Amino acid sequence: MNKLLIILLLFSVFADVYAAEANKEIEHLLGFVEDSGCTFERNGSTYDSREARSHIQRKYDYIKKRVKTAEDFIRYAATESSMSGRKYHATCEGRTITSEEWLTTELKRYRQQNP
Repeated sequence: MNKLLIILLLFSVFADVYAAEANKEIEHLLGFVEDSGCTFERNGSTYDSREARSHIQRKYDYIKKRVKTAEDFIRYAATESSMSGRKYHATCEGRTITSEEWLTTELKRYRQQNP
């Protein structure tokens, strides 16, 4: 019985650490969007980086219970319109890419700098 309790306690501690790290990565990505100065295209309309962060934040707040990792955050809140299914795009310095590619690249860079 004691071994089971210890295992459950350790699992709980690791789960909390893992969740805290995911939250830190998500907050970084939200800040990255806002500070980017890029233009975002969503459902045929363009938005500045502050508006994009606000929209993504609202989506994230709505689906937060489903999000366990930064990859989930990108997939569920920052990749495409929930209503139309159309992909989001970011235009930075004249280059347009999907928000999924852009944020995944930034997440990899962030993880390399913050192991």
